[in-house]
Amino acid sequence: MSRGPGPMRRPRRKTSAAEREKEARRPRSAGRVRAVARRIDGDPWLLALAEWLRTRLPGDARYGDPLSIGGGEVAGVLGRRLAVLAARQPSVLRELGFGALQVWQAHAEGEAAADGDQELAVLFTDLAGFSTWTLEVGDDIAVEMLREVGAAIEPLVQRRGRLVKRLGDGLMAVFPRAQDAVEAGLAARDAVERLAVRGHRLRLRAGVHVGRPLELGQDYFGRDVNIAARVAGAAGAGEVLISSSTLDRLDNAGFVLCRRDSFHAKGVPPGVGVYRVDTGKK
Repeated sequence: MSRGPGPMRRPRRKTSAAEREKEARRPRSAGRVRAVARRIDGDPWLLALAEWLRTRLPGDARYGDPLSIGGGEVAGVLGRRLAVLAARQPSVLRELGFGALQVWQAHAEGEAAADGDQELAVLFTDLAGFSTWTLEVGDDIAVEMLREVGAAIEPLVQRRGRLVKRLGDGLMAVFPRAQDAVEAGLAARDAVERLAVRGHRLRLRAGVHVGRPLELGQDYFGRDVNIAARVAGAAGAGEVLISSSTLDRLDNAGFVLCRRDSFHAKGVPPGVGVYRVDTGKK
């Protein structure tokens, strides 16, 4: 049996000489554009100009280093991605991109706070003996405890101030007023003492110091942050300690205060006194 004719094939269109020449020229043109873009992006004069322009813009002129692009805000996330993409060599486009994010961050945070001119109360908390306790009970119960503690204390902190970051079994927060920070620390301490996870109870300790920390990338740095951490580290289970600068700005009504006779910590000036504070309601 003979088969019928197969499917007809459409004849291939012949390309003209002009089209072939245009096609051959296209890769070379794209390559030239890329080469020019690379030269402009790495031009030393343009790079120096972009860096100089950033010093005239609002905000942190060194925005783009690891300290300045931390945090979960949009500017920080974009800054980290830009830093990775353009980390291989100096780049004009990178500097322009960082400049735009620098201005964005400055407007979002407020330049006064970024320059360390704003007085803030810094609070640190953690769970006394948590690391040793975790070795005894295991990770599952420890993580469950952290979730319960976070759910209990973070709303108390954020009601009065701003949660800066979580630190394992603790946190760091800043407050516009010393009173707010101390009340948040005491409320967090009391909330944890009411918690029980599978029959286990832990106690919170906290420290507050008032100063002028430097804000970078939604985080805070500087001597006053270190002092606040040292004050918290000196607290015992269930204690809230405050520095003398905190006491000076505190309305003492409703608080019971007891001065610590001796407080020596690395990086803390000798004149910083420490007091145990409580509500007097226990």
